[in-house]
Amino acid sequence: MARPHPRIPELLADGSATSRADLARLLNVAPSTASTWVGQLIEEGVIIEDGMVSSGGGRPRRRLRLNRPLGHLLVADLGGHHARLGVADQAGGLLHSATAPVAVADGPEKVMESLAGLLREQDAKGPLLGVGLALPGPVQPDPGTVRLPSRMPGWAGFPVREALTELFGVPAIVENDANAMALGEHRAQFGTDGDSITIKAGTAIGSGIIVAGQLYRGATFAAGDVTHTVIHAAGERPCTCGKIGCLETVASGAGIVAGLQEQGAGVETTADVLALTHNGDPEATTMIRTAGSLLGEVLSSVVSFFNPQALFLTGGLASSQHFITAVRARIYDGCHPLMTESLRIEAASLGADAGLSGMAQLTAAAARDAAA
Repeated sequence: MARPHPRIPELLADGSATSRADLARLLNVAPSTASTWVGQLIEEGVIIEDGMVSSGGGRPRRRLRLNRPLGHLLVADLGGHHARLGVADQAGGLLHSATAPVAVADGPEKVMESLAGLLREQDAKGPLLGVGLALPGPVQPDPGTVRLPSRMPGWAGFPVREALTELFGVPAIVENDANAMALGEHRAQFGTDGDSITIKAGTAIGSGIIVAGQLYRGATFAAGDVTHTVIHAAGERPCTCGKIGCLETVASGAGIVAGLQEQGAGVETTADVLALTHNGDPEATTMIRTAGSLLGEVLSSVVSFFNPQALFLTGGLASSQHFITAVRARIYDGCHPLMTESLRIEAASLGADAGLSGMAQLTAAAARDAAA
């Protein structure tokens, strides 16, 4: 089931719509679609039915109104060197987004202060109902801390959720970025049903798992951590986690940058590598393809075990068709035909906003729970 149209709360709040029929007309959708969306928002506690409204001689219609004043959510998706910032409506629909330079290596105190300032600058209407933050490391949602991060110096054990609550004075939620991306992309593609995996291939590699439309985190909230799978091709390369030969050392953006630097290339970021491939650089293109193939090798076992409907790719490397093609080819080569006959392997449709979309939905749920 797809998410309800993000304009529904606004139309009810300003009086443009008071019934399902009004929403169907204003949003140019079938009455059945409008009714489905309304039912979902009633179930989520966003809308309530409040009496009847005259329909000009026809059968009276049930009056709809918001369960509480129209408000907004603030969400952020923190990467290694930048952050995506977004504003969402109270139902979890992303309204707009922006990007700002933020370095996770600056540590939690400085980053949280920067993010708070950037989020407060976003154009938003109505009261703030909740705030959510996606982080590029293993997150324990309750109490909202990072556990054993590889590329987040100073973040281990820092009370992120508590800090957000103190900064904004509203309910806050913290989640792993790959999990947020997985939820956002899955809900956009399949609604609240189905099974999928979303891979974030950027500076590091992460993945989120959706089972029957719901986020699966695992016993220690680390489900989907394929980046530290040891593979033969990585040899004796040391990994940030302290092990030797992890997938991350050869298949992540950071691994590719390191490999090209060893060859004398003047690259510093994944974006630099992608620029080289765009210009047809043979070494960079080969490394991108190799990285995709090695990721596909690891994911072949995951696909064979889980048998999902789709595997979505997001993050910087997913913008390269060389990378996606190599992942797809290796999975098809490594899996039984039953596992791939209906499997979708493609770039995430939400692109850079997948994480924000997922965080908006998680934050909306947290705000509803707090208000209940």
